[in-house]
Amino acid sequence: MAKNSYRGGAYGGMNQAAMMKQAQKMQQDLIKMQAELETQTYTAASGGGVVRATVSGKRELTEVVIDPEAVDPEDVEMLQDLIVAAVNEALRKAEDASNQSMSRITGNLGGLGGMF
Repeated sequence: MAKNSYRGGAYGGMNQAAMMKQAQKMQQDLIKMQAELETQTYTAASGGGVVRATVSGKRELTEVVIDPEAVDPEDVEMLQDLIVAAVNEALRKAEDASNQSMSRITGNLGGLGGMF
């Protein structure tokens, strides 16, 4: 085997400096995206809108609104189920938004020459 036969094939010919620059830009984009997502709120409703839950981009429950018509002392379990459903849906919306943003940034990982 000849000396110095490596020609950058493992990285698709991309030089290390360009690869590092692209990785640094991606890291900056991820930090910016995370900060933007944390300022967003996501609201979901259940029971035809009688229970609404809002979560932050940090996935913290920030508000629960319950329409008085949803309060039936004879059926507390139903109200509890509606709250859980609304909170879980709001959290799912926050997670979906995060995943979509991440995909936009990491969708170009192929530009790193197959490193990932």
